Amino acid sequence: MERSTGLEWLFALQPFGIKLGLHNIEGLLSRLGNPHHGLTCVHVAGTNGKGSVSLLLSEICRHSGYRVGLYTSPHLHDFNERIRINGDPLPELELAELLEEVRRAAAGIPVTFFEAATALALLAFRRLGVDIAVIETGMGGRLDATNVVRPKLCCITPVGLDHQEHLGETLAAIAAEKAGIIKSGVPVVSAGQLPEADEVLAATASRLGAELWQAGRDYHWDGNHARMRFRAPGSVLDELICVLQGEHQLGNFAQAIAAALLLRQQGMTLPDEAIRRAGAAALWPGRLEWFGDPPRVLIDGAHNRLGASALATYLRSRGIGPVHLLAGLSGQRTPEEVLGPLLAVVKTLHVTPVPGVTTVPPEKLSAWAESRGVPASTYAVPEAALAGALAASREDEIVVVAGSLYLVAAVRSLLLEGQVQPSLYVGGGTKSASSGR
Repeated sequence: MERSTGLEWLFALQPFGIKLGLHNIEGLLSRLGNPHHGLTCVHVAGTNGKGSVSLLLSEICRHSGYRVGLYTSPHLHDFNERIRINGDPLPELELAELLEEVRRAAAGIPVTFFEAATALALLAFRRLGVDIAVIETGMGGRLDATNVVRPKLCCITPVGLDHQEHLGETLAAIAAEKAGIIKSGVPVVSAGQLPEADEVLAATASRLGAELWQAGRDYHWDGNHARMRFRAPGSVLDELICVLQGEHQLGNFAQAIAAALLLRQQGMTLPDEAIRRAGAAALWPGRLEWFGDPPRVLIDGAHNRLGASALATYLRSRGIGPVHLLAGLSGQRTPEEVLGPLLAVVKTLHVTPVPGVTTVPPEKLSAWAESRGVPASTYAVPEAALAGALAASREDEIVVVAGSLYLVAAVRSLLLEGQVQPSLYVGGGTKSASSGR
């Protein structure tokens, strides 16, 4: 089967939405020969930062000489970005062949897009012979399709309010869903958590006899991106570089280092030098990524309150603001939860639908912003919104794109392909551009 045909089948599953539970994925994997059985892996859950922690840990393993599989979601531009082998997206030939195998095995099983994608990733990791796989949950943990694995280690990144319609209305309820990946006797590394989440994670780990390393208690870090210091029992690493920008990425790097130390205790050879190389070289597109010469557009996948707060902290730490914000929200998110933490640094808001997914009406976002004194404009497509935001900005002002990773992907494509060029928009106007409103 050609890649395009296989992806058409896979993406046609998206309208069936989200169905939490393990029955379908277990049935599908059984037909595929249970490729997850015996797979050496690390399982990562959380509300924010799980992709970054997964990437950083996979890079530590890769720089240590291991063949590493990495499964994350969503992708920015191409589906095979979700499934990486030693940092490279799954090759086209293997993708097409494995898609056909999964499609045939799924006959008669009402699998969702994410269930099929997860089965594909696990099958790829088995067939391509990875030494270790780092697997990020899609949503929650307890009933997430990835929770069929038996990991060597679990990581829980910061837990916050998100996807309440699926995971529960309270922080404690959401933390309980995330804690569902914890397995009996399997070590756990937890990021810094709010007390309600911390209590749930600690109780779950204790009940299951899982060793728990908590940020601020069992491992610590300080310094900055150019000179970070990490401390844990029996280990001190100085003069670390963390190339991923934002204060929150220092915490993500620290969690990945703590995870590497616990993997060392289980017999993996993960030298300090591999940790250093991973921090200095890791790339994670779409997260605090700058475009333009000089840089005038900042794109970031902040899509919930935790992410927006981290973005606002980054802007303040760099002395950036006020900014012109291009935003769009997907799903059932509210303007307050995502845009609220950013409002103090926003000069104008430019709203567009999020491509390809259920989107919050742009008029709802613009009305909310204007009720709080922020001028807002709506646009039919991201290209027009980006042009509008740039046209509203002076040469020394910044356009920030956030609210949905799907929107970030669309804008990133426009910038990479040169369809909208920041250099054409100078001094609150344009050299040449059509509004497209």
